[in-house]
Amino acid sequence: MPEMLTTPEGRRIAHVRVDGAGPGVVFLGGFRSDMEGTKALWLENWARDRGRAFLRFDYSGHGQSSGRFEDGAIGDWAEDALAALDALTEGPQVLVGSSMGGWIALLCARARPGRVAGLVGIAAAPDFMEDSLLPGLSAEQRAELEREGRTLRPSDYGDPYVITRRMVEDARDHLVLRTALLAPFPVRLLQGTADADVERSVALRLLDHLDGPDVRLTLVKGADHRFSDPACLAAIGRAVEEVSG
Repeated sequence: MPEMLTTPEGRRIAHVRVDGAGPGVVFLGGFRSDMEGTKALWLENWARDRGRAFLRFDYSGHGQSSGRFEDGAIGDWAEDALAALDALTEGPQVLVGSSMGGWIALLCARARPGRVAGLVGIAAAPDFMEDSLLPGLSAEQRAELEREGRTLRPSDYGDPYVITRRMVEDARDHLVLRTALLAPFPVRLLQGTADADVERSVALRLLDHLDGPDVRLTLVKGADHRFSDPACLAAIGRAVEEVSG
């Protein structure tokens, strides 16, 4: 059973923590995903096998944490991640961010650079709300968003989900590709060429934008957005090893 952490903002964050050696590994999940996904569980087993500290958790409004998804925004979820990093980990950590989790990992690294040993982005989607989700809305959806403060967007992974005006406006306060993005730690970006949700141009833009001495992008031919088959999972493990020093 997961434990619960109450954040400074009063949100209750479900999490699973594994004690072990450092640098620890923190998994940051994607938009509307939870900590029970294939990558999170595989990485926990990977860390256990190596005696490494590990943390996975659900953002507020996701999984087993408190709140409703539609009441949240990227800034809230970044606050949740920072609260988990501060309260549940010690020393330098390897941040492993999947999709939106890649964006949140970058926000955490910007806020706590001294706590980051390395960063692994898996189909990282920085600034996706502004750069892909909003432009992908139809004229009718945009009008509804302006009129009602919310609209529904279809999903390939289940029921349609709510996009709110607050999500869109809050995301603009947390963009990472418009200003300098320093990476004094090693970074590995993993991107599938068959990803229908995050185009490889996003990975290339992030690669170009990151300013650091050890930043590498690996394109995996045929891999989709889930990036969860055995070969992809093995690539994640290798990337974590590489940035762990």
